[in-house]
Amino acid sequence: MSPQPSRRWRTHLLAAACVLSTIQMSASLAASPGGDHPGAPSFSAAGLFNTANAYARSGKPGLAVLNYERAHLLAPGDDDVAANERHVLESVHLPLESPGPWQRAVTAWDPTAMAWLGLGGSALVGAALLAGLHPRGRRGWRWWAAGLGAAALALTAGQAAALWPALHAAVVIAPSAPVLVSPVPMGNPLFTLPEAETVRVLGTHGTYTLIRTRTGRTGWVTQANVVPVAPDRW
Repeated sequence: MSPQPSRRWRTHLLAAACVLSTIQMSASLAASPGGDHPGAPSFSAAGLFNTANAYARSGKPGLAVLNYERAHLLAPGDDDVAANERHVLESVHLPLESPGPWQRAVTAWDPTAMAWLGLGGSALVGAALLAGLHPRGRRGWRWWAAGLGAAALALTAGQAAALWPALHAAVVIAPSAPVLVSPVPMGNPLFTLPEAETVRVLGTHGTYTLIRTRTGRTGWVTQANVVPVAPDRW
């Protein structure tokens, strides 16, 4: 028997979603750091790593940690980046959070390679769904294709989840950053952030950024004192 009309339409929509996600991931790869599109700056893990080392040698731990964190986004499994960042943080008496076994496993692969893996997984799932609409299609290969595609998408999603916090992080680049109770230049600061401290960005208002520290404290800092790890445009 052929699929019911409602089921057929649901399958069509799901297959279309897979195709659209494939197109979107292709566009993301084309616009990734280091792309060739005109006017875009070129970034690489090696270049950011060398820049961070130069800042570390010149006694600028905030800018060093900022560039190590950016290099980590492009090469999350690079041990040299982690080791040098740990050395800089120890020199200013700040901790470096060690990733757990799951995070180390999903970030062992290059993010660009993982994006291609997710692209292939999306294509496999879409192909399996479309083949299922044919009444004479063989069910065996469709299950294998759908299973492999789903596994590839799960791995890609796992790495994205592991890297997600860094996309909303910022690094203190000033010698000290006073944290205020509101985004106005008045009153005594609640506390002061040291240079090279990494915080989570919660929002912005005017020239101020709302942050949360590793210990859960929140407040407003001047945007000139903190720089996002993930810039608006690479």
